[in-house]
Amino acid sequence: MRLTASSPRLAPGLVPGLLAAGLALLLGACGSGAVPTTFDLTALPGAARSGAARRSIVVAEPVGLQPFEADRIIVREPGGAVSYLGGGQWADRLPRLVQTRVIQSLENANRLKSVSRPGDKVAADTILITELRAFDINAGTREAVVDLSAKLVQESSGTVVAAKVFQARVPVAAVNAPVAANGLDRALSLVLADLVRWINAGG
Repeated sequence: MRLTASSPRLAPGLVPGLLAAGLALLLGACGSGAVPTTFDLTALPGAARSGAARRSIVVAEPVGLQPFEADRIIVREPGGAVSYLGGGQWADRLPRLVQTRVIQSLENANRLKSVSRPGDKVAADTILITELRAFDINAGTREAVVDLSAKLVQESSGTVVAAKVFQARVPVAAVNAPVAANGLDRALSLVLADLVRWINAGG
C-alpha cells in the first residue's frame, strides 16, 4: 500500500515496536523445525556368573573421526560422502553412548571383578581401548555397519596384550531414522556379543 497525504500516519513510537514484533515472528518461524526423535542403543542382557571373577577392566571412551563425535545418525553415500540423517539423533554423543553400553554389557555378563571408566579411579588389571571405525548406514548396500577396533592394554606396563577388529552388517529396509537406528542397534549387539566373549576369554 502506498502512503498518500490523506493516508493515516503511524505514531512515531509504534514503528519500532511493529518492526521488533515482525522480526520476532520471523525468527520464531525459522526456528520451529520438527524436533528429531531420540534413539538409544541397548546393552547385552544379564547372565548368571560362571567361575570366579578375577580380573578388573577400565573401559575408555571410544575414539573416532569427527562425524562420529556427535549424537547424529550417519549415512554413507555410494560415492563416499558422509551426511547426517534427518529426523533422528542418539540419546548422547555416540562415543559416550557406546562406552556406556560396553560397560553395561561386560557388567551384565557377570564374569569380571569390576568394570569402570577411567575417571572412576578404580584399580584395574586391563584397559580396553577402542576405535569407532564405522557406525553408519551404507545407503548403497542398505546396511547398518558397525566396525569397532579393540585393544586390551596391561595397566601396569602399558603393553598391548591383545587386539582385534569386530564387525557387523545388518540389512535395513529403508534409509530413515527409525529403521536406521534399529539396524545400528542390532549391529552393535552383534559386535558387543563378540567383544564380551573375547574379553572374558582373556583376549
